[in-house]
Amino acid sequence: MITMPAKRPPVPLSRERIIEAALHIADSQGLRRLTMRRLGDALEVEAMAIYHHLPRGKEALMDALAEHVTAVHVEQAATWQETARAWCRAGRELLRDHPGVLALALTKPPKGSTALAIKEQVEQLADGGLADAADAVRALRAYVFGSVAVEVQQSGWADPEVDEWVRRDERADVDFERGLEALLKGLQT
Repeated sequence: MITMPAKRPPVPLSRERIIEAALHIADSQGLRRLTMRRLGDALEVEAMAIYHHLPRGKEALMDALAEHVTAVHVEQAATWQETARAWCRAGRELLRDHPGVLALALTKPPKGSTALAIKEQVEQLADGGLADAADAVRALRAYVFGSVAVEVQQSGWADPEVDEWVRRDERADVDFERGLEALLKGLQT
């Protein structure tokens, strides 16, 4: 007698699973190709099931994706400069890992966990002794977002004629660190 393998129960749908699948689609196919139907297919559910976890639909999904790549938390370091370096580097890595949602990160206003992360960053820099921490956080975030945008632009990620895009570029790493140090030095004055 031939026994059939037991059928695995489906993985329960969750907000985290939805976000991970959406990130995969956006990173591999582009944000324009991310539809609720395509996302449902990737999750092996009806598209309407997604609305249970994201009641505002696609707009809520876009907000969640932007939050996912911009809500960076790091431990307070010994100096404000070390703390700023840590979260600039962490933020850069998160954005570089998900180039498909960079446009959302650049255009969606900070909400939810991103707004909390920004508040935490301001508090960490102020606790570390930086006088105008809120302005510094704005400048540092602008630097991180801008440098990642240039990296993605130069990587070939969005070029349909490029078969494989360059995710890591040593020159970009050196340029990022040089610019970060110059910005930190300027914030000290």
